[in-house]
Amino acid sequence: MKPKVDYSKFKLSKLNTIEYKHLKLLAFWPIYGVFFYALERFIIAPYYYPIYCGMDDMIPFNEWFVIPYLFWYVFLIGMHIYTLMYDVENFKKMMRFIIITYTAALVIYAVFPNCQQLRPPVFERENLLTKMMSVLYAIDTNTNVCPSIHVIGSLAVLSTALRLKGIKSVSVIWFVVTAFFISISTVFLKQHSIIDIFAALPICILADLICWGWKNNKKERVK
Repeated sequence: MKPKVDYSKFKLSKLNTIEYKHLKLLAFWPIYGVFFYALERFIIAPYYYPIYCGMDDMIPFNEWFVIPYLFWYVFLIGMHIYTLMYDVENFKKMMRFIIITYTAALVIYAVFPNCQQLRPPVFERENLLTKMMSVLYAIDTNTNVCPSIHVIGSLAVLSTALRLKGIKSVSVIWFVVTAFFISISTVFLKQHSIIDIFAALPICILADLICWGWKNNKKERVK
């Protein structure tokens, strides 16, 4: 498959041209990173509301879910690369989806500081996967969890995948299953409450309708 855009000819002076101006949407990522890091490390709220429901106690910790949890990065970056190369229109819509949902999450974290207190004090088993989780727990704070960014990012990829031209049914199934396992990995690793998953859904549904449009979604399904 031949790339739709020849990025080998890209120069900063061409950033405002029709061929390359979509790349400006990538500027959201460092902006988001700065604001998220500030909320995590510098803007400390006097109180963080614990996110919890009874179902969280019914979900056991399972370190095997660190595999889909970390695969999230490949999932998200992979779709960025693919759409940049082969489907610029859906790249732009995916980035708008991400801008809407991630900004909404930042606003929620700022006005409703929240946290989770679900992490196990000790691991029942000691293996490579639990060692990876120890590192993850040390790097990632337990604050700013609702809605789940992992779930939002997975659904951004899934929404985009469903609109790719010529996508086969087996690929659709793969994307659905992968997004599902990434999403549930957040609760099996005790990184999130199940509430964080459900809180992400309405935000993503609204963003999907804004970015792809109800009428366009209906036409695509008819096709």
